[in-house]
Amino acid sequence: MVSHMRYFDNAATTQVLPEVADAIFPYFCQHYGNPSSIHDLGFDAADAIRKARTSVAKGLNCYPSEITFTSGGTESDNLALLGVVGKRGRDRIVTTAIEHSAILETCAEACRRGHRASIVPVDRDGFVDIPALDDMMGDDVSVLSVMSANNVIGTEQDLREMSRIAHKHGALFHTDAVQGFTKMDIDVRRDGIDMLSISGHKVHAPKGTGALFVRSGIEISPIIYGGGQERGLRSSTENVPGIVGLGKATEIAMASMEEDIRRMRVLRDRIIDSVLEIDGAALNGPRDRRLCNNTHFRFEGVKGTDLVLKLNKAGFATSTASACSAGDMEPSHVLSAIGLNAEQALSSLRVTISQLNTGEDVDALLEALPVAIAACRNQ
Repeated sequence: MVSHMRYFDNAATTQVLPEVADAIFPYFCQHYGNPSSIHDLGFDAADAIRKARTSVAKGLNCYPSEITFTSGGTESDNLALLGVVGKRGRDRIVTTAIEHSAILETCAEACRRGHRASIVPVDRDGFVDIPALDDMMGDDVSVLSVMSANNVIGTEQDLREMSRIAHKHGALFHTDAVQGFTKMDIDVRRDGIDMLSISGHKVHAPKGTGALFVRSGIEISPIIYGGGQERGLRSSTENVPGIVGLGKATEIAMASMEEDIRRMRVLRDRIIDSVLEIDGAALNGPRDRRLCNNTHFRFEGVKGTDLVLKLNKAGFATSTASACSAGDMEPSHVLSAIGLNAEQALSSLRVTISQLNTGEDVDALLEALPVAIAACRNQ
């Protein structure tokens, strides 16, 4: 194992910020009460949750009462879809071919429960086919779910256009913003978003915590039953340390978001420009309207997994596609959906940065990458 790992796998998870860790720690050993308890330790915990809820709500421009804390993006996606499908006499979900498995597998489960799902195609850059989407909608659609930014190729969708189409057909609009939250400009009021999912560990907060925004007035049913926490929508004793961490991480991100996005874009573009000079390299996904921290390439004559392992040995953490399917030897469904064949898809490398990456990190990667690619081609 190398003594120092330069981390370029931030779409998979992020380092908990030191300030976030400091904010969390007292809620393990000092303010450890159950927030439902009516004593001072319980009151302290409940107050911490209220403050975190306000911070997350401010980051999305919604009311604190519209935020439900969950265990992460997957649970939030499950709750958003399964909690509304079938209501108002509408039993169909429409989503895209490049969604995270948390959406696609939830659609599959909805179908097993007697509902229906439709999958809209995307173009070669991962953008939703708008005419196809409009044709696919109808008065039987309960919810349209389109991710804010793709976790594999970084495509940023037009959320206002997606919500306009959903609302034109009387459907709700949900977006999985797990990748986009804090890294793109999202305002649930301005953008017409009805439900939105986020995950703590993608924004420098701990794993195992997330949130779902649900616009006031939407009829939604729980998928977890028990003590009635989170206003009856998400039973289970709250993960107070995780929630505190998500609130703190959101505060920090919002305070410097514009500058962080600008700086990450500069580093992202340096990576893209340099890598595309390598023989046989191509960019997967769009050059414009791309998430500020995402790059994704394919390399002729290279196996992506081999390249990740060689870079790991050289001290760089990267990935091929989604960490949720990183162990699979099958091509990413996202890369297949944008028209790549199996060989192209399996020759891919994802490099994702965060606010913690430096120019020095990028320089080191760009020096090591051609060497690793050549080694893969020669083996």
